[in-house]
Amino acid sequence: MKNLIIVFCSLFILSSCTISSEGGVKRVQTGTQPDLSGSWNVKDVQIVCESLIHDCLSSARVNQEILSRSSKPSVVVGRFKNESREHIDTDIISSVMENVIFNSGKLDFVAGGDTRDEVRRERQEQQGYASEHTAASYGREIGADFLLTGAVRMIVDREGDRSIRTYFVTAELTDIETNARIWLGQNNEITKIIVRPRNRL
Repeated sequence: MKNLIIVFCSLFILSSCTISSEGGVKRVQTGTQPDLSGSWNVKDVQIVCESLIHDCLSSARVNQEILSRSSKPSVVVGRFKNESREHIDTDIISSVMENVIFNSGKLDFVAGGDTRDEVRRERQEQQGYASEHTAASYGREIGADFLLTGAVRMIVDREGDRSIRTYFVTAELTDIETNARIWLGQNNEITKIIVRPRNRL
């Protein structure tokens, strides 16, 4: 009987350890983003993109350019370079900025980058495989008026087990025909204090 109790207790302890050591998933509420590592995350993207595009579209020079044209100007979102030491997927920044600008209703979009290349390949293939009256024609693309580009940079101040990361995200809107800079913006709102646990001897 004593041996049976010992075996039962041992099995209970082992099963408890197994359950507690297993991973799990916790759904995060929309609009919230916990900072696990202090690295760049989805909340940072949202804050920076909304701030920069609001600044761009409320700029007097940009609004003057929009009003001076006979039709709503078009913009193509170009490359946002990652010049920080951290891995940052800048394609996400470009995508969020496109979404914010599109929803503003102030500018139209034309496809750029990989999407434009894919569309052009499809147009090329249609010339050989689609019927003549359904194939897309050459030379009818809408030329963009403005190009939006930018970069992400980071400054790290570190002492002991504490570090401060400040992200600088710059963006610029350029007139494609004249190369004139219509707007320049910078966001440095994202600053994080990170404390790492000391190594115990």
